[in-house]
Amino acid sequence: MGDNLVVCDIDPELITRINKFRFRKETTDAAIVMKVEKQRKTIVLDEEYEDISVEDLKDQLPERQPRFVLYSYKYKHDDGRCSYPLCFIFISPQGCKPDLQMMYAGTKNNLVKSAQLTKVFELRSTDEFTEQWLREKLGFFR
Repeated sequence: MGDNLVVCDIDPELITRINKFRFRKETTDAAIVMKVEKQRKTIVLDEEYEDISVEDLKDQLPERQPRFVLYSYKYKHDDGRCSYPLCFIFISPQGCKPDLQMMYAGTKNNLVKSAQLTKVFELRSTDEFTEQWLREKLGFFR
């Protein structure tokens, strides 16, 4: 039943933006940050970044509000190859308002399914969001 719960709608423009982002040709790290627009109960684009490192992206995220992050990461393998995994990261900091946490948590699965994402990770604090953390998470997909 939890998979079918939909608390917020997804802005159709956001889905279009995600699909365009998925097929981008650039080889730099980039991100789409999404948020809940409480009044409309809709997931919308918050910010978009090109050529941004994990550390710089972490500095752009609010410390006390949840966010969905779609991150295209240039992953350099030990054998010299590069891949560009698309990572979905749900950041739900401790101490944020319970109603906001519920809106994000109740919408996450629908957003992941709508955007056809497979590399899905969760964090409880922006402090945990480091390149080392991301590389460890992606190590399971090799």
